[in-house]
Amino acid sequence: MATMGKYCKAYSLKKLREFSQWTECAENTKKEQKEVEGEKIESNRELTDDDFLYLQENYVVTDGIFKDENIIFDNVTPEWKDFCHNILDFEIPVYETVQVKTSVEPEKVES
Repeated sequence: MATMGKYCKAYSLKKLREFSQWTECAENTKKEQKEVEGEKIESNRELTDDDFLYLQENYVVTDGIFKDENIIFDNVTPEWKDFCHNILDFEIPVYETVQVKTSVEPEKVES
């Protein structure tokens, strides 16, 4: 079953390809159905600079929102993390705990 992380952010492939050590596992792209000579054929979609991929909280890049499916790039190095922070401005938000107060029933006024 696919695992959804707590945070991911979409980036254009053109921007991701600026990383000097970028490589793509094109065989892991999402499947598309095409019709060829009246027959439906399923094949991997071809990536272009205009496509968007997802940078996950673990710095892996996927073709979709799930962090363990359709992995396109997983060479997580200090250089990659530096690129993510300094060039892509990728920052995982820190969510603070919010305390919810319970409502108190107003006192009944007797007449």
